[in-house]
Amino acid sequence: MTCTKSTLIEKISNIFDQNPSQSKEVLETLIEIMKSTLASGEDIMVSGFGKFQVIEKSPRKGRNPATGDAMILEKRRVVTFKCAGKLKNKINEEIQ
Repeated sequence: MTCTKSTLIEKISNIFDQNPSQSKEVLETLIEIMKSTLASGEDIMVSGFGKFQVIEKSPRKGRNPATGDAMILEKRRVVTFKCAGKLKNKINEEIQ
């Protein structure tokens, strides 16, 4: 099952005994801060969780899958996530 934004809002409301609308506002604010930080090219590092990093991709040759025509994909920025060791260990606890 996927944890959605509404699931997160519900969990935050329950943990902090808050009104769901307050929890939604907190989560939306956090997401907006993260978006603007990444859009400005800065990385986000959350200790014990991981690092969101903006990486510049160079232009490259590609192919249109529908037509098979060759094309040049322009340079772009993408967000990557590198998991922290603590999170990696937590995820793998269930397997062992």
